[in-house]
Amino acid sequence: MTIDTDGIRSLVQSRDLGTLASLVRTMPPAQVVRDIESLPIEDATVVFRLLDKDLAVAVFDDLGTVTQADLINRLGHAPLTEVFAALDPDEQARLLDELPAGVATRLVDSFDGDELDATMELLGYPQGSVGRQMSPTAARARTDETIGDVLDRLSRHTGDTDVVTMVPVVTADRLLLGILDTVDLLRHPQETLVATVMNDDPAVARTEDDAELVARRVLDVGHLLWPVVDREHRLVGVIPVTDAARIDKEAMAEDQARAGASEPLRRPYLLTPVRRIARARIVWLFVLGISAVLTVQVLEIFEATLEQQVTLALFIPLLTGIGGNTGSQAATTVTRALAMDEVRIRNVTQVALKEVRTGLYLGLVLAVVAFVIASAVYGTGIGTVIALTLIANCPIAATVGGVIPLVARAAKVDPAVFSTPFISTFCDASGLLIYFTVAISVLGL
Repeated sequence: MTIDTDGIRSLVQSRDLGTLASLVRTMPPAQVVRDIESLPIEDATVVFRLLDKDLAVAVFDDLGTVTQADLINRLGHAPLTEVFAALDPDEQARLLDELPAGVATRLVDSFDGDELDATMELLGYPQGSVGRQMSPTAARARTDETIGDVLDRLSRHTGDTDVVTMVPVVTADRLLLGILDTVDLLRHPQETLVATVMNDDPAVARTEDDAELVARRVLDVGHLLWPVVDREHRLVGVIPVTDAARIDKEAMAEDQARAGASEPLRRPYLLTPVRRIARARIVWLFVLGISAVLTVQVLEIFEATLEQQVTLALFIPLLTGIGGNTGSQAATTVTRALAMDEVRIRNVTQVALKEVRTGLYLGLVLAVVAFVIASAVYGTGIGTVIALTLIANCPIAATVGGVIPLVARAAKVDPAVFSTPFISTFCDASGLLIYFTVAISVLGL
């Protein structure tokens, strides 16, 4: 008998737990994972409690980190100690990062000895670094070994296959010498020495490198696995392409949410409580609201000018909107270029000059159209003011929007977080200052 998510939810709500238990215990782990991820956490907790030990371990391993954390918060750490212990160290580290500090501490304290040594080592690396996201090295090779030795070792590997798609070659002190392509090993006789077939100039990541940048390099290059080394070039872990894809997906979701002045929702939209959605948005609304005070102050300064020429007020939303959008477009483009490692902080002058020219081009095109339309309706005086404002404001907005992400990166702040409120505030205020200054000069107010 098969049952969909709605059917499972109906059994939970009717408290027909006997029927539900017999169903979920015969379902494939992948289907149970999908159902738990699609249920409100209250119902998901009930379903998870009905799983037998082996199925619970398999299901918990495949759940998203946020859902894992929600389950631990609901069930307490004690019932989930065994399934937590079955996770790989990198998965344990991500889950501990997601849990509230008190819950994480109690969970760690429930283990004795050196059971979590590898996990604690990962948590010792800076937040956001590749060292905190890497997987343990599943297999290593030495230069004096044969391909047959390596293949025999790989045949005994029982864990995830993504961490053995390539095999690092190291010295006795773990210094990285090269890397072997697992598939390529099959093309050579088994008695061939590793030293003769390894790639002795592999691409590597360092533990302190930004995880997002490394993930995107891995995906761009297309390698299935990158070694991670410390400052002495000793092998400490690997980044499989599957982990790189996950890191990139999470980073993109976060950047998209923050570009829209919100925080990313950690669970599906329909399963996220209203209070959590509001909390994800309210901070940004406060920031943008406070920043709008500067715009009000600029308007107050030019209140007398508005009284003399009320028509000017009609174009304020248009001009501030164009300025803000010009800045946001530039910021989005440069932020993406930063993420793809196409520009560096040292390129700030080049970026500024490019955005000045781009903004001037945009301003000229918009100015011609605005002059024709505004002059036809409100007279050439107003048309001239609008046109000159666009010509002056667009280059400024584009330059600020392009430079801000680089400033944020230099200050070790997420560009997506920093850019949105600052650009909105600056472009509104600077646009109004330019607008009224031009109006006073052209109209003689």
